[in-house]
Amino acid sequence: MTTLKTKDIRKMDKEERKKKLDEMKFELVKANASKSGASKAKTIRRIIARILTLNNQDGKQEVSRSFIKDERDKNAEVVKNK
Repeated sequence: MTTLKTKDIRKMDKEERKKKLDEMKFELVKANASKSGASKAKTIRRIIARILTLNNQDGKQEVSRSFIKDERDKNAEVVKNK
């Protein structure tokens, strides 16, 4: 089990991230079930956190971009009406 780096996660599209997240959750259940899987479970939890964080950041960027575009359009209308 290798660590999944942030730059590798960024290269994935949403479907790949979702698939990898499901896979990691399954691996976490297996690691928690074994007695010697404590360090492996910690690594898996960190990978899951990375994936969820990047998904959240991408969602915020999309919202931010649409907000900026809306504000730019509103400002253009105000200037146009003057």
